[in-house]
Amino acid sequence: MQSLALYIHWPFCLAKCPYCDFNSHVRDRIDQARFAAALRAELAWEAARLGPRRLDSIFFGGGTPSLMAPETVAALIADATRLFTPAADLEVTLEANPTSVEAAKLAAFRAAGVNRISLGVQSLNPEDLHRLGRQHSAPQAIAALDLARRLFPRISFDLIYARPGQTLPAWRAELRQALSLAHDHLSLYQLTIEPGTGYEALHRRGEITLPDPDDAAALYDATAEEAARFGLLPYEVSNYARPGSESRHNLAYWRYTDYAGIGPGAHGRVSLGDRLLATRRHRAPEPWAELVERHGHGSTREDVVTATERAREALLMGLRLSEGIAEPAFTQRTGLALDAVTDGDIMAQALDAGYLSRDGGRLRATPEGRKRLDALLAALVL
Repeated sequence: MQSLALYIHWPFCLAKCPYCDFNSHVRDRIDQARFAAALRAELAWEAARLGPRRLDSIFFGGGTPSLMAPETVAALIADATRLFTPAADLEVTLEANPTSVEAAKLAAFRAAGVNRISLGVQSLNPEDLHRLGRQHSAPQAIAALDLARRLFPRISFDLIYARPGQTLPAWRAELRQALSLAHDHLSLYQLTIEPGTGYEALHRRGEITLPDPDDAAALYDATAEEAARFGLLPYEVSNYARPGSESRHNLAYWRYTDYAGIGPGAHGRVSLGDRLLATRRHRAPEPWAELVERHGHGSTREDVVTATERAREALLMGLRLSEGIAEPAFTQRTGLALDAVTDGDIMAQALDAGYLSRDGGRLRATPEGRKRLDALLAALVL
């Protein structure tokens, strides 16, 4: 039976962080019942057309899905495990922010069936939390990590690095404090200036300055060193885990297997017959809900992914992983040999420079190569 990862998007947040360009929306009032019904309806529509699948993971992302009613989370988990065949070790992740209000709901989410929590800590520095527009304090983040560790068998948390004025000693100390509280899984994000965000305007006016590339690289290198102290290994460019604690849901993306996305703005890659479809839902919450109420789904576009597009996507995702790309699986998924979609000269140069390794039917980016992955992929992929 073909495997499936399921992503469920809850698009609402308490506030819009100045660095964020995700599909998130702030509302004075959220019609929880309406959006719960629409998510359940769209899930049923997707399941009906996909047919029997083994469900390996469910991921509630956002936005801020910890603003959902726990009853909605429970209903969606129950629907998904009824409509698909759940794996014996089904992973159910929910993203949460460590505000006191959301932390108070963690026990209810555990009772709803969530077995992996991902906390958006972002920083343990009070000044940086304020500058990042976060709604929680450092003590609240610490308390939420402690509570999550007692409630959930698996925990992940996010941190942002390369923040304005960040120093290497301070970053090491912050990492050690966070990892001492929860050392299963860490997701690390470099602060970047995204178009249309509050930080773009501040950066344009010179009111914030990010660390230069060499300083940012030193912070990145320090992360791997500190994570290793707690037994976490870098299994993906931005993710560290104890062996066995890797995110199974995100591995579905990086290994380029099927995933379905429901909810406003959700994307998916799902196989129907011999076609691979790229799916996309309407981004805005209320128009999406109206579409679901009329048609059973909020799709705005579905495109057949060509063999060449499949190969490009599989390369872009797979080389992010420390395990790299298994060439037989690549050919089976895309219908093309790896050499047909890569520049031979660039491949040879990258291998000689030690940025890539290729042996045993597997292509990998080395640690040095992963530091340069964006530039490497831009040159390598035809």
